[in-house]
Amino acid sequence: MMRTAHRPGSALNIGERARKHRKRAGLSLDQLARLSGVSAAMLSQIEQDKVNPTVAVVWKIARALNVNISDLVEAAEYKHRFQVIRGDEKRYLFISNDRCVVRTLSPLSLEKDIEFYQIDLQPGGSLDSESHFQNTEEILTVARGRIVVRSADQQVLLRTGDSVHYSADVNHSITHAGRGPAKVFLVVKYRSD
Repeated sequence: MMRTAHRPGSALNIGERARKHRKRAGLSLDQLARLSGVSAAMLSQIEQDKVNPTVAVVWKIARALNVNISDLVEAAEYKHRFQVIRGDEKRYLFISNDRCVVRTLSPLSLEKDIEFYQIDLQPGGSLDSESHFQNTEEILTVARGRIVVRSADQQVLLRTGDSVHYSADVNHSITHAGRGPAKVFLVVKYRSD
């Protein structure tokens, strides 16, 4: 029986996943080495699937990249996904105060990949954000109310039914501009290129 060659890390795609998360975080191999305590040479070999790292090494890399270890070692085969997020699940409340409620509508496992939010704003409410990772984009749709969206030095007034697509790797904000409650839906897309 003939056996096919097998690269050490390829069954779990650790190298590919580590490289993807490192690039998404905007880190060089040397920077990740300093953060993780794993040498740049070892990181390079892991990313090229030339070595099969120990769980302790993968854990250090995951911690330095601020991801779950499962984000680096999930098996490569396709998995059918089906996950329900109930409206009363408190762990999906990202922000909750008297003027702004932000609720995550996407699975938490997709964080820093693609994220989907519902934002409810009361008069005077706003959501001010510092710049996200390089090349991050947001798409916002107003379901109810009037909203001012600002991205760097550009801004627009949106009404019910309007949408805007903008850069989120700069300071940006979503501000209530009407009298009654406002509701928007926001998609955040992180890019690795």
